[in-house]
Amino acid sequence: MTRTKKTGRGTHGRRMALIGALGLASVTLAAGPAFAKGTVEITAPDTAHVGKTITVTAHGGDDSSGFLHQLCLEENGFGQGWHQETCSPIARGDVRVTATGTSARRGDLRFRAVLYGLTSRHDQHPVRLHASNVVTVHVK
Repeated sequence: MTRTKKTGRGTHGRRMALIGALGLASVTLAAGPAFAKGTVEITAPDTAHVGKTITVTAHGGDDSSGFLHQLCLEENGFGQGWHQETCSPIARGDVRVTATGTSARRGDLRFRAVLYGLTSRHDQHPVRLHASNVVTVHVK
Protein backbone atom coordinates (compact mmCIF):
# COMPACT_ATOMS: atom_id res chain seq x y z
CA MET A 1 0.00 0.00 0.00
CA THR A 2 1.46 3.33 -1.00
CA ARG A 3 0.69 6.67 0.54
CA THR A 4 -0.27 9.52 -1.69
CA LYS A 5 -0.57 13.15 -0.78
CA LYS A 6 -4.10 14.63 -0.63
CA THR A 7 -4.82 17.23 -3.26
CA GLY A 8 -5.85 19.88 -0.71
CA ARG A 9 -9.60 19.70 -1.08
CA GLY A 10 -10.11 20.57 2.61
CA THR A 11 -7.83 23.58 2.36
CA HIS A 12 -9.40 24.72 -0.91
CA GLY A 13 -12.93 24.47 0.54
CA ARG A 14 -12.00 26.50 3.61
CA ARG A 15 -10.34 29.13 1.44
CA MET A 16 -13.46 29.44 -0.74
CA ALA A 17 -15.67 29.71 2.36
CA LEU A 18 -13.47 32.48 3.75
CA ILE A 19 -13.54 34.40 0.46
CA GLY A 20 -17.32 34.03 0.30
CA ALA A 21 -17.73 35.25 3.89
CA LEU A 22 -15.52 38.30 3.24
CA GLY A 23 -17.46 39.10 0.08
CA LEU A 24 -20.77 38.85 1.92
CA ALA A 25 -19.48 41.09 4.73
CA SER A 26 -18.33 43.76 2.26
CA VAL A 27 -21.70 43.73 0.47
CA THR A 28 -23.53 43.98 3.79
CA LEU A 29 -21.43 46.96 4.89
CA ALA A 30 -21.85 48.71 1.55
CA ALA A 31 -25.63 48.21 1.61
CA GLY A 32 -26.01 49.50 5.16
CA PRO A 33 -27.78 52.78 5.88
CA ALA A 34 -25.98 55.89 4.74
CA PHE A 35 -26.46 58.91 6.96
CA ALA A 36 -27.01 62.19 5.19
CA LYS A 37 -24.57 64.94 5.98
CA GLY A 38 -25.75 68.48 6.32
CA THR A 39 -25.11 71.72 8.12
CA VAL A 40 -26.96 74.84 9.10
CA GLU A 41 -25.07 77.96 10.16
CA ILE A 42 -26.47 81.21 11.48
CA THR A 43 -24.88 84.61 12.07
CA ALA A 44 -26.21 87.54 14.06
CA PRO A 45 -24.66 90.49 15.89
CA ASP A 46 -23.81 89.99 19.57
CA THR A 47 -25.39 93.29 20.56
CA ALA A 48 -27.83 95.79 19.07
CA HIS A 49 -29.41 99.05 20.15
CA VAL A 50 -33.13 99.68 20.58
CA GLY A 51 -34.64 100.92 17.32
CA LYS A 52 -31.62 99.97 15.19
CA THR A 53 -31.75 97.34 12.45
CA ILE A 54 -30.79 93.77 13.35
CA THR A 55 -29.76 91.52 10.45
CA VAL A 56 -29.68 87.73 10.88
CA THR A 57 -28.46 85.48 8.07
CA ALA A 58 -28.36 81.71 7.77
CA HIS A 59 -27.33 79.17 5.17
CA GLY A 60 -27.51 75.43 5.07
CA GLY A 61 -27.76 72.34 2.98
CA ASP A 62 -28.00 68.59 3.08
CA ASP A 63 -26.87 65.88 0.68
CA SER A 64 -30.05 63.82 1.07
CA SER A 65 -31.22 62.90 -2.40
CA GLY A 66 -34.80 63.44 -3.39
CA PHE A 67 -35.47 66.33 -1.03
CA LEU A 68 -36.09 69.95 -1.84
CA HIS A 69 -34.84 72.26 0.91
CA GLN A 70 -36.27 75.24 2.74
CA LEU A 71 -34.47 77.15 5.48
CA CYS A 72 -36.50 79.06 8.07
CA LEU A 73 -35.36 81.56 10.69
CA GLU A 74 -37.10 81.34 14.05
CA GLU A 75 -37.08 83.88 16.89
CA ASN A 76 -37.66 83.59 20.61
CA GLY A 77 -37.76 86.76 22.63
CA PHE A 78 -39.59 88.58 25.38
CA GLY A 79 -41.57 85.52 26.50
CA GLN A 80 -43.24 84.84 23.15
CA GLY A 81 -41.88 81.34 22.47
CA TRP A 82 -40.34 80.21 19.19
CA HIS A 83 -42.02 81.47 16.02
CA GLN A 84 -40.98 81.69 12.38
CA GLU A 85 -39.72 85.03 11.16
CA THR A 86 -39.08 84.19 7.51
CA CYS A 87 -38.24 81.29 5.21
CA SER A 88 -36.13 80.90 2.09
CA PRO A 89 -37.56 79.92 -1.26
CA ILE A 90 -37.75 76.16 -1.82
CA ALA A 91 -34.70 74.94 -3.76
CA ARG A 92 -32.41 71.99 -4.37
CA GLY A 93 -29.00 72.04 -2.70
CA ASP A 94 -27.84 74.85 -0.44
CA VAL A 95 -30.28 77.56 0.64
CA ARG A 96 -29.85 80.99 2.26
CA VAL A 97 -32.16 83.29 4.16
CA THR A 98 -31.81 86.78 5.65
CA ALA A 99 -34.11 88.52 8.11
CA THR A 100 -33.96 92.15 9.18
CA GLY A 101 -35.91 93.90 11.87
CA THR A 102 -35.73 96.21 14.86
CA SER A 103 -36.33 95.72 18.54
CA ALA A 104 -38.56 98.18 20.36
CA ARG A 105 -37.24 97.31 23.82
CA ARG A 106 -34.22 96.04 25.70
CA GLY A 107 -33.57 92.39 26.40
CA ASP A 108 -32.34 89.22 24.72
CA LEU A 109 -33.53 87.93 21.37
CA ARG A 110 -32.67 84.36 20.42
CA PHE A 111 -32.55 83.10 16.85
CA ARG A 112 -32.11 79.70 15.25
CA ALA A 113 -32.29 78.36 11.70
CA VAL A 114 -34.08 75.13 10.79
CA LEU A 115 -33.55 73.24 7.53
CA TYR A 116 -36.58 71.35 6.22
CA GLY A 117 -36.74 68.67 3.53
CA LEU A 118 -39.74 68.62 1.20
CA THR A 119 -40.78 66.02 -1.36
CA SER A 120 -42.45 68.64 -3.59
CA ARG A 121 -43.05 72.38 -3.67
CA HIS A 122 -46.52 71.83 -2.18
CA ASP A 123 -45.48 69.33 0.53
CA GLN A 124 -47.73 69.86 3.59
CA HIS A 125 -45.53 67.71 5.86
CA PRO A 126 -41.89 68.85 5.62
CA VAL A 127 -39.23 66.83 7.43
CA ARG A 128 -36.94 68.66 9.87
CA LEU A 129 -33.43 67.76 8.73
CA HIS A 130 -31.11 69.99 10.76
CA ALA A 131 -31.18 72.94 13.16
CA SER A 132 -28.49 75.47 13.94
CA ASN A 133 -27.22 76.45 17.35
CA VAL A 134 -29.13 79.23 19.04
CA VAL A 135 -27.56 82.71 18.80
CA THR A 136 -28.45 85.49 21.22
CA VAL A 137 -28.60 89.18 20.41
CA HIS A 138 -28.41 91.44 23.49
CA VAL A 139 -30.53 94.54 22.82
CA LYS A 140 -29.33 97.60 24.79
